[in-house]
Amino acid sequence: MRALTWQGKRDVRVETVPDPRIEDTTDIIVRITSTGICGSDLHLYEVLGPYLDPGDILGHEPMGIVEEIGPEVTSLAPGDRVVIPFNVSCGHCYMCDQGLQSQCETTQVRERGMGASLFGYTKLYGQVPGGQAELLRVPFGDRLPVKVPHGPPDDRFVYLSDVLPTAWQAVEYAAIPPGGTVTVLGLGPIGAMAARIAQHRGASLVVGVDLVPERLTRAAAHGVKCLDLRRHGKDLGDAIRDLTDGRGTDAVIDAVGMEAHGAPLAKAAHWAVGLLPDAMGERLMGTMGVDRLSAVHAAIDIVRRGGTISLSGVYGGVADPLPLLTMFDKQIQLRMGQANVKRWVDDILPLLTDEDTLGVDTFATHRLPLEEAPQAYKTFQDKRDGMIKTLLVP
Repeated sequence: MRALTWQGKRDVRVETVPDPRIEDTTDIIVRITSTGICGSDLHLYEVLGPYLDPGDILGHEPMGIVEEIGPEVTSLAPGDRVVIPFNVSCGHCYMCDQGLQSQCETTQVRERGMGASLFGYTKLYGQVPGGQAELLRVPFGDRLPVKVPHGPPDDRFVYLSDVLPTAWQAVEYAAIPPGGTVTVLGLGPIGAMAARIAQHRGASLVVGVDLVPERLTRAAAHGVKCLDLRRHGKDLGDAIRDLTDGRGTDAVIDAVGMEAHGAPLAKAAHWAVGLLPDAMGERLMGTMGVDRLSAVHAAIDIVRRGGTISLSGVYGGVADPLPLLTMFDKQIQLRMGQANVKRWVDDILPLLTDEDTLGVDTFATHRLPLEEAPQAYKTFQDKRDGMIKTLLVP
């Protein structure tokens, strides 16, 4: 089969690799029909190289058609249409029963002290082959896949793999009071969808912050009050307080993560670690890793006293300095974590109708053949060509 493989820093290639096979009696094989490029995939492209090996298959936002099932799979059959959550979760352990599929005790990567395995996302999360490929082996065939109906285009359902549940959890964790206010930092795919979900769930004011003109224009068209970071810079907090009676918004969603704009020293450190041999780079990141925390510091400034910060952006540092005095004094509540995909599916599915409440049918800005994935990664990283969300078609 053809699959997108990681080969080095800013070097991904579509190669011919062996087809996956049924390895366990509950496995299924899915022929991928659409698979997304996620903003967190750029962390693999740029920062997390020490945790990857050449040839690793990337991607964690796939859907497709069941091609083969293991002998113990009873709820699916070849020909069924499924979306694959990015958490590799068993669906029956203690953590899964709590709705914490991202902490699944069956697939936790205990040797590294990490939570559940993820498709296509480094040794830290199990080094499981990903879904930017023609075929994907999926374990826990009766519990993990989300079966969806035939008929509507893939765009209607593919975001159940990551974007929709991640954005939904970001809003849930933000605890926006009825009729309350929220700032969304970063209007990439997760931030843009979180803004739409916050509006759907009753927020009276959604402020969106970014520095990419196409992202700002698109969010503004959906009723978001957009602020251009290039214009407001260090005065961003004051601009948001001017909109909220001097307080700041009730909640802030950080949808940016470790590669936030600014923080030139941390950026240089990220670049340098990526150039080190894997063993050395992994040791350094595991003991001294520091993120670019511009978005976190902005969130702490922006949120009102007693408000909530919801972190959905990916961070990888182990030595990140935080202004705990300010956080304590402002009585900030902080929630974060990988999205628990299956936890939110039942809440989201009723919205994926012909009414298209969340605008999923037109959410993708680019749909490209899998063979063009390397150029798509570069374009996405460079924030060019109006690329906000790309679906690859194997």
